[in-house]
Amino acid sequence: MPSPGRLFFSFLALGATAFGGPAMIAHIRELATRRNRWLPEESFRDGVVLCQSMPGATAMQMAAYVGLRSAGLRGAVASYVGFGLPAFLLMLLLAALYTGSRDVPPVASLFRGLQVMVVAILAHATFVFGRDISKRRADLFFAPVSAAFFAAGVSPFLVIIGAGVAGIVLFREEAPAPPAGGAEGARGKVPMAVPLYVAFVLACVAALYFLDGRLYRLAAFLLRVDLFAFGGGYASLPLLFHEIVNVQRWLDARTFMDGIALGQVTPGPIIITATFVGYLVGGVAGALVATGAIFSPSFVVLVAATPFLDRLKRSRHFTGATRGILGSFVGLLFYMTVRFAWDVPWDPVRILFVAAALAALARKVGILPIVLVGSALSVFIFR
Repeated sequence: MPSPGRLFFSFLALGATAFGGPAMIAHIRELATRRNRWLPEESFRDGVVLCQSMPGATAMQMAAYVGLRSAGLRGAVASYVGFGLPAFLLMLLLAALYTGSRDVPPVASLFRGLQVMVVAILAHATFVFGRDISKRRADLFFAPVSAAFFAAGVSPFLVIIGAGVAGIVLFREEAPAPPAGGAEGARGKVPMAVPLYVAFVLACVAALYFLDGRLYRLAAFLLRVDLFAFGGGYASLPLLFHEIVNVQRWLDARTFMDGIALGQVTPGPIIITATFVGYLVGGVAGALVATGAIFSPSFVVLVAATPFLDRLKRSRHFTGATRGILGSFVGLLFYMTVRFAWDVPWDPVRILFVAAALAALARKVGILPIVLVGSALSVFIFR
């Protein structure tokens, strides 16, 4: 059994090069099942199924799962923190540099190009999500309905809840039947540390209520985002956009796009954009609050759900709700793509730029090289 220290430093090294989001699961598998043999292959595959069905960034969840299965709760914390720490530190640095240099001409040119690439990245993510759910045609029903509700101003949280309920109703006959006679895995127990940690988080949020109203609203909102972000980090972007740009008006749409772009040049999940938002809202304290809030709920859900993995895999309600929610995210991402594209002052150069980025993504070129090459070209093209 690995020590928490070994898990921390192993995942710290992996997190420093964790570009590509969910693609990092292959590297986590290499680390955990082949190089160190912390988990058998079957247990790792079960973890992938669980983490893809849970809210939160999938790669981060898998890091926590490996730690939990191999070294208990302390191992889960060590793996989770180690894997996410490099992304947090780099985003904190980039956010600080952004606030002091975004009006410098070369930097402004850089972000004009990055905004175009964000449209391409979101369009590609919408296509990938849509392709995945199109394997079951009924799931596609949720995408246009969700996009229409979002465009009409309905809160994305309500859209997601509605999609989950509709999924339970529509797919109740297709979902796997629960095991008879006391579900397998029913003997699982939630670790005692889970309610203690939940109480600690709630106490911190309550303290913010009296200390800083803005940070309290930021924390409360991001806790809610992470609980609803089924489908990985991209799924959280429509929720963030709605609250931060449309409701609270802490950032405008273009600044939020800049944050997404910076999230692509940092290792780790794109949801690290929350650190950028937190810094612009409340400085270093805001970045710490935002990061803690956006990662805590999904970690707690994973730790609490893992003992009941077999039951969840066979639950018709859980399976149906997950299908409905994932279908709704295709619509929400599509709306965001259109919304961001509307803010770009299109011309022939920008059209060519986005077409080149889409072509590279379609050929499975990594996001990092696309962003780096595009950034270098933007400085000269968009003067």
